[in-house]
Amino acid sequence: MASADMSPEAEIPQSNWYQPRLAMKAMAKLMEDPEDTAQVFRIIRAMSGPSRQKSFKRFIKSPVGRRVMATRQELATVLNDRDALRAMPDGSLGRAYLEFVERENLSADGLKQANVEGGRWTLTKDQELYSNRTRDMHDLWHVTTGYGRDGLGELSLLAFSFAQLGNIGIAMIIYFGTRGGVRESGDKRLWKAVWEGFRNGRRATWWAGEDWEGLLHAPLEDVRKQLGVVRPDTYRKVFADHLAAAQAQAPAQAA
Repeated sequence: MASADMSPEAEIPQSNWYQPRLAMKAMAKLMEDPEDTAQVFRIIRAMSGPSRQKSFKRFIKSPVGRRVMATRQELATVLNDRDALRAMPDGSLGRAYLEFVERENLSADGLKQANVEGGRWTLTKDQELYSNRTRDMHDLWHVTTGYGRDGLGELSLLAFSFAQLGNIGIAMIIYFGTRGGVRESGDKRLWKAVWEGFRNGRRATWWAGEDWEGLLHAPLEDVRKQLGVVRPDTYRKVFADHLAAAQAQAPAQAA
């Protein structure tokens, strides 16, 4: 059973059991402060059940998984080398990723810090390497899918991730986040956009096992075709409508 101490030093034992009390406690904090990313990791860990071990076993049987386990290469090390990313061709995934993180003032280390604040799991070195890798893919997935970092974009990407990884904790965040968004905006199309994200995740290849280091050098549009990306038209429409409404309200409020 996991400790109730959720300080950065707390360790959460590897377990196939779901821990809904811990998840709901973290969910309440996340609803109070949607920017508290540490709570996201706590929810995901508490409700992983057997999904994490299942995806880990699948990964280590893949060609990329065997290479990563042999070389011990951390994806974050590659993503943090901004000089190397800047030297990649125009239109490549690597350049698009660099533009994204610089525009949004992000880094792979930011996800790492939120992960640490969310508490540590007791993992083997191989499991930790895989866990870190899936964590550090998040912003690459933003760029590749076309989902932004707005609230609906994050929820839609989480739906994509749930389809890929099957973690019940991700589904919980999607449900409570979308329900809150619909209540606030009155726009039920948010559910449709999130469902689109889930469908697109089911249609794509299995991204946890893809060679992201190699894909960084390839043209972004070629990467999208190779990985089975479907354009998120519903998300784009809803996001554009909400943006237009917000811009229309701004002059009125200023007056």
